[in-house]
Amino acid sequence: MAADAEVLIDRRRLRRKLTLWRVLGIGGLIVAVGAVGYRARVGTEVFGFSAAPSQIARISIGGFIAGSESTTKLIKSVGESAAVKGVVVSISSPGGTTTGSEELYRNLRALAEKKPIVAFVDGTAASGAYITAIAADHIVARETALVGSIGVLFQYPEVSGLLDKVGVKMESIKSSPLKAEPSGFTPTSPEARAALASVVSDTYGWFKGLVAERRHMNDEELAKVTDGRVFSGRQSIPLKLVDELGAERQAVAWLEANRGVAKDLPVKDWKPKSGSGFTLWSALGSSASLIGLDELAARLRAVGTEAEGYAGGGLLVLWRPAP
Repeated sequence: MAADAEVLIDRRRLRRKLTLWRVLGIGGLIVAVGAVGYRARVGTEVFGFSAAPSQIARISIGGFIAGSESTTKLIKSVGESAAVKGVVVSISSPGGTTTGSEELYRNLRALAEKKPIVAFVDGTAASGAYITAIAADHIVARETALVGSIGVLFQYPEVSGLLDKVGVKMESIKSSPLKAEPSGFTPTSPEARAALASVVSDTYGWFKGLVAERRHMNDEELAKVTDGRVFSGRQSIPLKLVDELGAERQAVAWLEANRGVAKDLPVKDWKPKSGSGFTLWSALGSSASLIGLDELAARLRAVGTEAEGYAGGGLLVLWRPAP
């Protein structure tokens, strides 16, 4: 009986060991498959062999530009991918914040040091979105696209008249007259207005300097396009705002003809991961996605991004905010 008991114990130990090794084996297989799938998606190599075929990456910039960590990581991944031979930045945006637009411009210029980049204006590249476009070395736009709106904006509500009507007065104790100006609760003083105008003017000069440098414009050419208006794609050619009229295939053809990109490579969408932050708009967007309303979900998330951009304050490089 003792021998039988020992045999049973040994069998149980063996089963436990086998179960452990099975779990570890399955887990390792899942990790390996996941790694291959992930590397195939981002286009790098796994275990010494190519995980994705050669391709042209498409990075889409749309909606309100407010700066995005996920977009920054995406651009970095594109730059590190051995499979990506060229990049098309597809733009349809009215702009956004100055800081978000500057961040996107800097990231794309860093990417341009690793991969050839062409911009394609699929609808609108206005203000901050035009800053995105000039990060590329060549700009293709549709004939009816809207381009330009080179200027800077600072907006704030002034509700002192309304407060007077309802009998509310805002009191404040400040360390200096220009602290926390403009407040919106009192009329803006001439000194505060002058201080804000100085910041807007300085940032406007930065924007114009980028355009002059990237588009090789002299002072006379720059003056024609920096009064804040937008231009059609057709108008933009003689003004040197864009280089070529056409669709995405013309942008790809430029990469092939001028940057040595192989012909007939597939153009693959590279999209940032969804942000993990929980907001009312992200919750509404997720709910819309669950019931199959993907377009509504995208619009809700875009509204949330724009609302966050406005809530952050600061200067805007924006043309006609989306409703």
